[in-house]
Amino acid sequence: MAYTGKELRSTATEDGRLRLALEEVTLDAPGADEVIVRVEAAPINPSDLGLLLGPADVASMAQADGGLSFDIPESRRGGVRARLGQSLPVGNEGAGTVVAAGENARALEGKRVGMLGGGMYTQFRKLKTRDVVPLPEGASAADGASMFVNPLTALGFVETMRMEGHKAIVHTAAASNLGQMLQKICLADGVPLVNVVRSEEQAAILRDIGATHVLNSKDADFRQRLTDAIAATEATIAFDAIGGGSLGSDIVQAMEQAANRNMKEYSRYGSNSFKQLYIYGALDLAPTTLNRLAFGFQWSVGGWLLTPFMQKAGGEVVGRMRQRVVDELTTTFASRYTRTIGLAEALDPEVLRAYERKATGEKYLIDPSR
Repeated sequence: MAYTGKELRSTATEDGRLRLALEEVTLDAPGADEVIVRVEAAPINPSDLGLLLGPADVASMAQADGGLSFDIPESRRGGVRARLGQSLPVGNEGAGTVVAAGENARALEGKRVGMLGGGMYTQFRKLKTRDVVPLPEGASAADGASMFVNPLTALGFVETMRMEGHKAIVHTAAASNLGQMLQKICLADGVPLVNVVRSEEQAAILRDIGATHVLNSKDADFRQRLTDAIAATEATIAFDAIGGGSLGSDIVQAMEQAANRNMKEYSRYGSNSFKQLYIYGALDLAPTTLNRLAFGFQWSVGGWLLTPFMQKAGGEVVGRMRQRVVDELTTTFASRYTRTIGLAEALDPEVLRAYERKATGEKYLIDPSR
């Protein structure tokens, strides 16, 4: 039996435009180890917006041919050359009900599952059975929609800390859904965590769930308090969701200043404390600024992505992480959504402007069955 439905697609064109549109897609019967899922919930994560809107200038948005069209500034076109002319499906993860299953997957038929594998902003999705996880009894599609990207990323931060020999973590944009999950994990696992936010409202969110170290980067004494918190926790690894600007540099500098408090003698090369900054987001699209002479020579700055981490960590670690997410789906890893929208609403200009802001505490969920 074939399944036909609408799917949200993003296309960058040779003439410097990006187009969003709903396209009709037909899926044939699933293979032996495949399932077809009726998608009932899929979150809009910052990583999804990277593909959905990419380098588009949102201020140039115009309605065109039943969809939306945007200018791609000349300075950003080089980054999309490899996708020109391709109609790309969007949505990293989601949840829904299995409506058809291959001969080796019959036990999943009728089950509600969480899914990872891209192309989730669609009414029906065909996947390998390895890419779906049955949800606990009583869990809704909304409960399971965000069970991969944010939970596994938060757990991945802690695993990375341990694998690389650090004791504590600094995290930016820390009041996000992901940040709240990380705070809960660190409390449960006894990992010291320094949270960096941008407002007192965000700080209150974290304090309400038990955070000890919450710093507002807008405060006049932020850098001094950051150094004090890092000295107290001995944090030498940071995960930065901001990306642009100098915040990452400020964190590494604070780590060096904290380490210098324990130095017995001066070294022109700085402390012996190795400091690691990982950039995993791009909430600020400006260039990353590093004041490298302020933090000695024992440091590294790199990117962190979930998929490469899982490949490096191996099956045992990833299996353990996934099981913890299932076990704590409605507690540690619960996500809250500002609004649920249908596929067509995702192309409403006012709605798009709202979810594109990526504001802390505002998370949108797409229900393609609406």
